[in-house]
Amino acid sequence: MGNEDVIRLSFFFGVLIFMAIWELLRPRRVLTMSKLTRWSSNLGIVVLDNALVRFLFPVLAISLALTGQQNNWGLLNNIQLPFVFSVGLGVLALDLVIYLQHVIFHTVPVFWRMHMMHHADLDFDVTTGLRFHPLETIMSMLIKLAAVAAIGPSATAVLIFEVTLNATSMFNHSNVKMPFNADRGLRLLVVTPDMHRVHHSVTIRETNSNFGFNFPWWDRLFGTYRAQPAAGHEEMAIGLSQFRDAKKNSLLWMLALPFTGDPGYYAINRRGGEPVSRNR
Repeated sequence: MGNEDVIRLSFFFGVLIFMAIWELLRPRRVLTMSKLTRWSSNLGIVVLDNALVRFLFPVLAISLALTGQQNNWGLLNNIQLPFVFSVGLGVLALDLVIYLQHVIFHTVPVFWRMHMMHHADLDFDVTTGLRFHPLETIMSMLIKLAAVAAIGPSATAVLIFEVTLNATSMFNHSNVKMPFNADRGLRLLVVTPDMHRVHHSVTIRETNSNFGFNFPWWDRLFGTYRAQPAAGHEEMAIGLSQFRDAKKNSLLWMLALPFTGDPGYYAINRRGGEPVSRNR
């Protein structure tokens, strides 16, 4: 895995540039904020998140997977399976963990405070898929490490999962227009922008749906799937009802949000409710 960083960076910049160009050529929605303001803040968060992970975690997921293989940690390291099948099962299991983590972050109040920075973005484009509070990133890394130790996926499975998750997160947060039939077919295999955009609706019952980041099957299996937003993709309001001030999307304000922001009424047990205020 000596080329891990090269692989990660190549996919990251490749997908980011590709989706940014697609957004320019075929946008789905008219953006409401200055792209310079949003991109500088959202990409600034990415730099900070990665620096903190490198500083705080001497062992990352792939290294832990290699150690697990050597010491027979985890379920898959104690079952004899063909390599390809084992890799596929490992990727699938890790994706299920991410789905469940996402649901938990919408359920537990302290986790929601971390996660709401992601939802407070007033626009929805490729950089929204990279906008996660450092505290959420740290918690996500702890959950991922625990999952790798328990499941025992190979290092190859972990690398495929992490690269794919990062790429699909940028893809399904992108402001791109796809033909309806193409979207309908593609969302049987992967979470599409139209599918995930529903999750970023200001309407509570829509925010608490479509939790998948990579594979779309978990939402259908667990009853959290919603096909389309009630107001339509062009008219739906993006974000959270309690955060409508564009000036508060600066990097410093985003970092302070879990400690100073109003969590609103977005707890998952109120999924049938409506926001206090709506901006349509």
